[in-house]
Amino acid sequence: MDQAVAERIRSDITSNDVVLYMNGTPVFPQCGGSAQAVQILNMIGVQYKSIDVMTSAGIRQGIKDFSNWPTIPQLYIRGEFIGGNDIMRAMLETGELQALLESK
Repeated sequence: MDQAVAERIRSDITSNDVVLYMNGTPVFPQCGGSAQAVQILNMIGVQYKSIDVMTSAGIRQGIKDFSNWPTIPQLYIRGEFIGGNDIMRAMLETGELQALLESK
């Protein structure tokens, strides 16, 4: 992974409480998983920074390498990788995601 890309990712996830790497933007998500991730975060009412991986091939591949996770979207809370859409949905259903956001 390019060092500049790694530094940008590290900076984004440490300087923002909640970061969502996604395809597209919250207003115009470009895949079903990203749309669901946005819905989940909006439903909870949490503020988050979104990063459109479609604007940079380096970021798109870099975040996958950084997290060792092959798919987008990816959610980070206080620098910790949480997972993708399926994990977010499962955590929402059990209340674990809300509890994690409240505790952090």
